Amino acid sequence: MAKKIIWSRRAQNDRKEILSYWLKRNKTNTYSKKLNGLFIEAVKIISDYPDIGKITDEGRARIKIVGDYIIIYEIEKETILLLTIWDSRQNPEKLKGILKE
Repeated sequence: MAKKIIWSRRAQNDRKEILSYWLKRNKTNTYSKKLNGLFIEAVKIISDYPDIGKITDEGRARIKIVGDYIIIYEIEKETILLLTIWDSRQNPEKLKGILKE
């Protein structure tokens, strides 16, 4: 049975900022729509198969790769908490700080 997905405020903001960036950069929403579809598809897979993500070195967090982005989440008893959507082209040290928050 699929687990309920809960988007953290950070994950919501990350998705919004990523999609907004590509909309402004490309001056069209075509890529933003495609990328959002990929995020939604990945979240559905995580919901159906929570253990699919690779376990990180930082606690209970798991990752699911979506193109250049990484969805970071934790499996709770009855839900899945999406912590952040991370652009993998950034400095990974910055991510370690976010995961420790």
